[in-house]
Amino acid sequence: MSGPSQEDPRMVKQARQAAIVIFATMLIWIGAQAIGGQLGWPARFAFLFDLLAGAAFVWALVVLFRVWRARR
Repeated sequence: MSGPSQEDPRMVKQARQAAIVIFATMLIWIGAQAIGGQLGWPARFAFLFDLLAGAAFVWALVVLFRVWRARR
């Protein structure tokens, strides 16, 4: 068995930040959809939240891909 991994603290911080963004985006996205449905918001607001959530997911995916590539 090998010893504890000597991870780069910067990569760990980036991976943790991406995970937090994914989690927060899901909560906000689902909450906005539920609140928008209850309050009768126009569909354009739903599409706005969908686009914002998609942008956050793409950003997190790019960050996680860069962390993965750096670890290889």
